[in-house]
Amino acid sequence: MTDNRVVVAIDFGTTFSGFAYANRTTPEIITNDIWPQQIGPLKTNTVLQYDENYRNVLKWGNPALAQRQSRRNKNSNASKPVELFKLHLGNISQSEKPPLPYQLSHEKAIIDYLRELVASRWYGLDFFENVFLVISIPAEFDDFAKDTMRKCLYGAGLTASKESKKVEFTTEPEAAAIYCMRNLKEHKNALIPVNASFMVVDCGGGTVDLTTRKLLNDEKLSEITERTGDFCGGTYVDREFLKFLGHKLGESTINLLRDNNYGQMQLLVQHFCQKVKFHFTGNLNEFDPYELDIEEVCPILKQYCKDYVKEEMEDNEWIIDINFEDLKSMFDPVVGKIIRLIRGQLNSSQSKCSAMFIVGGFSESKYLQMRVRQEFKELVPAIIVPKQPIAAIVRGACDYGLKMSTIVDRTLKHTYGIRALRDFKDGDPESQIYDKKNTYTFEQLVSRGTKVDVDQEFSSIYHPRFANLKLLEFKIYITTELNAEFCDEPGMKCHGTLTIDLPDVHLGKNRMVQLSLIFGKMELVAKAKNLQNGKIYETSFDLLL
Repeated sequence: MTDNRVVVAIDFGTTFSGFAYANRTTPEIITNDIWPQQIGPLKTNTVLQYDENYRNVLKWGNPALAQRQSRRNKNSNASKPVELFKLHLGNISQSEKPPLPYQLSHEKAIIDYLRELVASRWYGLDFFENVFLVISIPAEFDDFAKDTMRKCLYGAGLTASKESKKVEFTTEPEAAAIYCMRNLKEHKNALIPVNASFMVVDCGGGTVDLTTRKLLNDEKLSEITERTGDFCGGTYVDREFLKFLGHKLGESTINLLRDNNYGQMQLLVQHFCQKVKFHFTGNLNEFDPYELDIEEVCPILKQYCKDYVKEEMEDNEWIIDINFEDLKSMFDPVVGKIIRLIRGQLNSSQSKCSAMFIVGGFSESKYLQMRVRQEFKELVPAIIVPKQPIAAIVRGACDYGLKMSTIVDRTLKHTYGIRALRDFKDGDPESQIYDKKNTYTFEQLVSRGTKVDVDQEFSSIYHPRFANLKLLEFKIYITTELNAEFCDEPGMKCHGTLTIDLPDVHLGKNRMVQLSLIFGKMELVAKAKNLQNGKIYETSFDLLL
């Protein structure tokens, strides 16, 4: 850490991304606001445009999304824009993940985007030799997603190796909580006393993440409940809009537009956002019905409509009316999911929530703000959208990189244990029976919901099951269940393996080994100590918080 003169925080988002940086000697956090063809916005679009072979990036950010398929560029070598590729890291169904061209993997897209987003700012990758990187990730990201992010950071030239110690992960709600804590003084109606708790609801484009924190002395934060999250950000309103058009024009019409004229579809969505979505407050008296003129906004849609739809739309002069209830029905499935997440977070906390901060790009929706206040005003004294909510995560992540002692503990979202042998019992599952005398079981070391301090250690003593063993293998498993018994149960995952030497075979089973799990920051360290000779073996994994 002392060798790193600069902290750079990256908020790689589903629809928008940004970064912030600070020099350790003069730690003023600067949020980047200079992008291709844009000055002022604190984020730019998470979009790439490649050449026709998807090898080289031609445009990125807003210019890539705004590319029009006009006569001038019909014959250009540009491909259609690529976006939403972050969703390929999430633990969601394949149908929920946006299709990518067969020539392009989501890893290459992430590498290329990170290279354009960050490295181009300093005109070369040598700059990152003295940089400490903080990457904010959704609360629901698993270890595979974090491992992919490490590979992509390395692939983009931002780290010297995939295992670089100059990278630290923080969850998006955790970073947002740090930002909100630092800005409490600006909100007179949210003066939270020491030991009081507050909730942060981070509403991004793809994901919504929640965390509840207790404010401690010296501006430190303790976690009250498990972080929760789901895929219900602002882009899901856009999806509802496309479904609405599908009902009007035919689902096949929208599918053909997506497949053949993706850029035009995105321009249509942008038009909807600018003209309708961003202005919706949920107040009928403030709403003016909107006429979507297909011939003006997206005329190419006409050629994909079936004949009977064309006849009907020609009678309506290719105008689709969007009334109050139509728009409300696009928001409500998404907003309803967010409200259920908030209610679940409040119910899981045993202490009263003194304030709620709503951050992220979708937090600027007046309708979302109104619904949240309507639902929770009796339970939470102060519900606040702070200044620059879209930059809350990246600024909080940079702050975390400057002062990592801010976070004093975290609440585990998984139960951790090892595969162990015990005496066979009648009824044991056949798949877990080792021999007629022994059965593999899950032996718990620390359970989900446990609050762990940074670098807290959980240990247990083991000995070889068989006297002639020269190696002792610890397979570390994780699960979201509290009382799992076997390692093949649904949701159980092997997190990694740690193997140690046991050379003193003449001692038989009388060879003690201490296994420890150490929860440090966002990393889990597994350590085994041979108590006979004092030799220590260890390995580390990304910590599934």
